[in-house]
Amino acid sequence: MDHAALLATIPLFDDLEVEERAALAATLTERVLEAGTVVFAAGDPGDALFIVADGGVEITKGEGKSKTTLTTLFTAQIFGELAVFDGAPRSATATTTKKTTLLSLDQEDFHRFLISRPKAALTIMRELAERIRATNELFASQVSRDVLEDEEDHLTFGQRIADAVAAFGGSWTFIGVFCGMMAIWMGTNAILGDKEAFDPFPFILLNLMLSTTAALQAPVIMMSQNRQSTKDKLLAQNDYLVNLKAELGIQQLLKNQAEMLQRLSNVERSTTRQPTEK
Repeated sequence: MDHAALLATIPLFDDLEVEERAALAATLTERVLEAGTVVFAAGDPGDALFIVADGGVEITKGEGKSKTTLTTLFTAQIFGELAVFDGAPRSATATTTKKTTLLSLDQEDFHRFLISRPKAALTIMRELAERIRATNELFASQVSRDVLEDEEDHLTFGQRIADAVAAFGGSWTFIGVFCGMMAIWMGTNAILGDKEAFDPFPFILLNLMLSTTAALQAPVIMMSQNRQSTKDKLLAQNDYLVNLKAELGIQQLLKNQAEMLQRLSNVERSTTRQPTEK
């Protein structure tokens, strides 16, 4: 496998000179892992970055029910690159999804490469800046969705009727109309008298209509309440997904910032050593 040619396909290294890529490729170590092998776990010491030469790797965070898949990587993609800059413990777990060939680059070898080639260090810094800018553009876009609007588009005719009845039955308009109709009903029958009234006192027909209305209104309102509970669940799930994306994104921004600061530090050290070496 031509490691230098593989580096040329990776955005972080594709702007390097041919001889710089060849020098960096000479420091890579090739490893072949079976499917399901844990490359590193969260909390492990970070001392190398990895390049997927062939196969696939899944990056996850958490365990059990709280386990979240952050991304799945394939050929010519890198992971664990932050470790070669700050040496901090791993923040996620990397596991092979099938038989995979990985190329590893140790932290010390990478630092020696950057110190000996300041121009290559600047090239990598430029690529990192572009990645951070792309991340900022991602955050500028809308990540949430209107789950209530999506739910409204899938309502049945019966559900729409239930919502309308519940909305009207819980309003002052309903109370005013209801009281007005009862007053007209009872007043009309009282004026007509027992002989001509269509519902004389004690207004048995009115009581029957009120009982029927209450019996029908109760389950309709319960149907609307059940739908409101479904809406609340959708909103809570959407909030969780948005918060999770924001949390992961903020962590990535902080890591990218630390990576850039480390690279700046490496460049400063290399430039200060140049006069003494001459």
